Amino acid sequence: MVKTVSDAGAGGPRSRPATARKRTEILKAAIETFGAKGSTNGTLTDIAEQVGMTHAGVLHHFGSKQKLLLEVLAYRDRSDPGLVDQHIPGGPELFLHLVRTAYSNALRPGIVQVYTVLSSESVTDDHPGRPYFEDRYRVLREEIRSAFAQLCLQQGVTDPGTIDTASASILAVMDGLQLQWLLDPAALDLGAATEFAIRAIVTEVLRPGPPLESYAG
Repeated sequence: MVKTVSDAGAGGPRSRPATARKRTEILKAAIETFGAKGSTNGTLTDIAEQVGMTHAGVLHHFGSKQKLLLEVLAYRDRSDPGLVDQHIPGGPELFLHLVRTAYSNALRPGIVQVYTVLSSESVTDDHPGRPYFEDRYRVLREEIRSAFAQLCLQQGVTDPGTIDTASASILAVMDGLQLQWLLDPAALDLGAATEFAIRAIVTEVLRPGPPLESYAG
């Protein structure tokens, strides 16, 4: 196939940094648009207007709205300060990493907003982000489960039958706190609330308390 100027860029290789900058600019605009309107109501025209381009210009860089949405999710992962070189600590250090991530997220509401919106939308039929979130939760649950297993071994806990439930609960409470924080940032300290919840769940795995019925007396 013969490349046109628009395919290759008038400046050849020297235009690549400019192309990369424009793609990043589009991704940031998409984060704002999808975060505010969702992926269904947020249009490529909305995004194009933010960056001074046409609808066709955005398509030139990303091909389709679906591909742009998936690139937004990938960009979100690359911009995560806790994922430098895609390294997530294993073992008990993972729990501290999750808390640090929550404190970092409190400084970047736009990224948190688009993640919350797109993850909620992904439960709908044929949503392009569904495989991403299914895989993400599966991987994170397994990583947290492994961290619990190592921690229980260190602490001499021989029957950690609640690990699977605790692993899913940590992810649920983190996402739920983010939602509450987005709705009313003054209502809670995202980092501190996340730290409290993770500490409570870890403690319950290591030293289970009495059943709730006992508190009702």
